[in-house]
Amino acid sequence: MILADFHTHTNFSTDSDYSPESMIERAISLGLSTYCITDHMDYRFPHGDEGTFTFSPEDYITHLQELKKRYANQIELLIGIELGLRNEPEQKEEVREYYNSLLSTYPFDFVIGSTHVLQNIDPYYKEFWTTTTTEEGILAYFQSIAHNAKYYQGFQVYGHLDYIIRYIPDTLKAYDYLDYKDILDECLKALIEYGIGIECNTSGFKYKLSNPHPKAEILKRYLELGGEILTIGSDAHKPEHIAYDFTVANELLTNLGFRYYTVFRDKKPTFVKL
Repeated sequence: MILADFHTHTNFSTDSDYSPESMIERAISLGLSTYCITDHMDYRFPHGDEGTFTFSPEDYITHLQELKKRYANQIELLIGIELGLRNEPEQKEEVREYYNSLLSTYPFDFVIGSTHVLQNIDPYYKEFWTTTTTEEGILAYFQSIAHNAKYYQGFQVYGHLDYIIRYIPDTLKAYDYLDYKDILDECLKALIEYGIGIECNTSGFKYKLSNPHPKAEILKRYLELGGEILTIGSDAHKPEHIAYDFTVANELLTNLGFRYYTVFRDKKPTFVKL
């Protein structure tokens, strides 16, 4: 049984309108024992009207530490962050230096590294797909993960490994794992080599993709290659999406052969039986 949600957002993230308090209280009502807030820090995000996808880390840490004390008798609150990693040559050095400074300054329990931007645009936007085919876009996304796993330090898990399929223009939003097996093996082997885990991100179910992020074949391959670190996250931006389809995820992971999931405190892993 999964009792820890390790990927959630509050109004410290540009794309959420909900207070940390409202999210924590929902997690308590669901019976979770551990809850980690991981708001977006996408340094140098190519923003327009939608905002910067950054926040004041000082305000964030101060507020969440206060809430950690306030709710201590009801739930274990952990302080995380989701970093938007970049592989563009003109961006990556500055982004890496900023994140290294951030992580050495503030006491995060858990850090997700994620790819949200390719070629200076989020694949969420239709404009991305006007200059690339679906196959080229997916390949470029996985190539960015293989690069970032080796280039960045300080994060414990790579987020939503096939995030890009939420936004591909194909109606069924499907892709064949075997078409990308070589590059996915490169990604997974690099993550394992550098001691970085992956997550089972249940927002894929919310997006009606029939799989979490990443899809089952990738989760299974990660296990086959010797991967052990696996966090579970809903990627909730609203209270009603916390622990989304965790029961479904639990059954899927158990059927794939997973026996444990991971929680992080002070960036150190603990393995919890599914």
